[in-house]
Amino acid sequence: MADITVKELKEKLRNGGLVCFIDVREEWEFDEDNLGAKLIPLGDIPHRVCEIEDLKNSELIIHCKSGARAGRAQKYLISRGFTNVRNLIGGIEAFRADQD
Repeated sequence: MADITVKELKEKLRNGGLVCFIDVREEWEFDEDNLGAKLIPLGDIPHRVCEIEDLKNSELIIHCKSGARAGRAQKYLISRGFTNVRNLIGGIEAFRADQD
């Protein structure tokens, strides 16, 4: 599945078109700034994948600070049978830098 751009994500947020939106940063990063996603830090994903197991065929959007950790989470989830995992290109930094 193709990654998602900031513009695509903002459109989904405006239209309420998200099924699952996950932030894989650490809790302190999330506390400083978040986009309203569910927090599951990258290191916790193997232990918490059961929380999203029923969404294996739904669109999952994953983000982090810049896209690197989300890319690792994306690969892990795909290896666990998730079929529609999208990484936010550029992460929260790109999201905040993009002013509509």
